[in-house]
Amino acid sequence: QVRLVQSGGGSVQAGGSLRLSCAADTTTVRSQCMGWFRQAPGKEREGVARLHITSGSPYYADSVAGRFAISRDSAENTLYLEMNSLKPEDTAMYYCAAGLISSVDCYTASTSTFPYWGQGTQVTVSS
Repeated sequence: QVRLVQSGGGSVQAGGSLRLSCAADTTTVRSQCMGWFRQAPGKEREGVARLHITSGSPYYADSVAGRFAISRDSAENTLYLEMNSLKPEDTAMYYCAAGLISSVDCYTASTSTFPYWGQGTQVTVSS
């Protein structure tokens, strides 16, 4: 069982920055594929950024590419999401997720493929 504990988030004005953290309390091998997802009210959960332990190239959704950066501290088994140039449309509940998913499937896996999820953290961007 993998337990993911999120921190960070909050409220910021458009153009501001926030950082999200996601700490996994298990060995790295059980969370090869990790990612950030978000869900706005009335909308489906969508993938924002993903990173596989064996790949140096992260994946970003078009809506956040160039503004968000995903990174991982393997020593502390912590995943981060640095969010810059935030827009009101970035407002959502953000979740981290992890799973033993191959590098081939990590970047296209559906939300239902990820077995482990953080508790969620709200990000609100005002105009």
